[in-house]
Amino acid sequence: MKVSFPYGKKYIEIELPHKTRVLYSKTPRGLNEEEVRRVIRSRLENPVDSPPLRVLASRSRLVTVLITDKTRATPNKLLLEQITEILGEMGVKRDNINIIVATGLHKPHTREEIVELIGEVIAKEFNVYSHDSDDEEQMVYLGKTAYGTEVLVNKDVVESDLTIGIGLIEPHFFAGYSGGRKLILPGVSATKTVYQNHGYKMLNHPRADYGYLDGNPVHEDMVDAAKRVKSYKFIAHVLLDKEKRVFDVIAGDPFKAHEHGVRELDKYIKIRAPFEADLTIVTNGGYPLDRDLYQAVKGMVTASRVTRRGGVIIMLSECIDGVGHEHFRDLASMSRDPQKILEHIEKNEPLRDQWQVQKLVQVLLKNKVIVVTRNVSHSVLEEMNLIPSSTPEEAMEIACREVPCERIIAIPEGPYVIPVVE
Repeated sequence: MKVSFPYGKKYIEIELPHKTRVLYSKTPRGLNEEEVRRVIRSRLENPVDSPPLRVLASRSRLVTVLITDKTRATPNKLLLEQITEILGEMGVKRDNINIIVATGLHKPHTREEIVELIGEVIAKEFNVYSHDSDDEEQMVYLGKTAYGTEVLVNKDVVESDLTIGIGLIEPHFFAGYSGGRKLILPGVSATKTVYQNHGYKMLNHPRADYGYLDGNPVHEDMVDAAKRVKSYKFIAHVLLDKEKRVFDVIAGDPFKAHEHGVRELDKYIKIRAPFEADLTIVTNGGYPLDRDLYQAVKGMVTASRVTRRGGVIIMLSECIDGVGHEHFRDLASMSRDPQKILEHIEKNEPLRDQWQVQKLVQVLLKNKVIVVTRNVSHSVLEEMNLIPSSTPEEAMEIACREVPCERIIAIPEGPYVIPVVE
């Protein structure tokens, strides 16, 4: 049977054995743009556990809007158009509005990338910039969390009367789900703060995984940090279908609305797998999440959940930006023995990108991973303990030499679903 897998902005069609079990989310079909605009307006006027946005705006002089970066499929422009319109209607001057790309430790965005995210008009009319986690002079100290994390957050966010978080809710491989508190930590926090929250012990916890909030130390620490930012009073987040079209909008209190959004999303994306697979074929959800190999670890972690120990994963990821993070590449390449890399992280933290390598190594200690991409050289993939392949067909041949390929699972949506073995 033929199965289509998102790959960059296109799809790859692969002929798979009929016995393959294909796992799909059950998300409703997304809305058209005009319908999305109406839903956004309705949610902003009738939010979860919060006054309407226009009421909050009427009490505010300085406003900051946080948006997700280029690796996320958030319709930033659609949301910003309506939010900035309401801010203007309530008398907030444009010069008093900052729009910050909540990049966390990701690379600052170029002018062209910002225009791609939010459109030329908004980029020209408002003060828009990328958060820089290494700029210590731009950070304000807000104390320590119950986990001991030192909370340092972007000064413009802290000093605002109102901070609004724009994003999407999707599964996250160690915070449980994206959105909400993540716009603050790691979004606009200092490098030191992110290092502590993403530490070895935190990520080694069994509930630092997809689908867990309660008892997840990474999530609980993020919530503690975000609640210290008193201006953070409102979020507007989307839920996306298989084609990355909006099927619902969640707005309101950053914590209560986020929890509500997670409950809604869970109805559609937790999928039962009938067995542990010999071979799992997965993507990173296509563009923009499959822009680089760093992000592709998320899809590998998704696949490993339903792949037996000793089984094989095929990851289809375009990686137009290559590896993405040089520190990630260097750390993942330091030894041919994944266990030694894990031990090195534990002994020598904090290390830049150690969390991504830690999650990758956890997969490699259980499964072999074949990566299908033309944008990362075979030699680099091999250095990182991954098996390179130029085509899906070649990857299938390699995989079926390693394992019997009797039980095969395909997960076209990659990390946008949470598969669970029955």
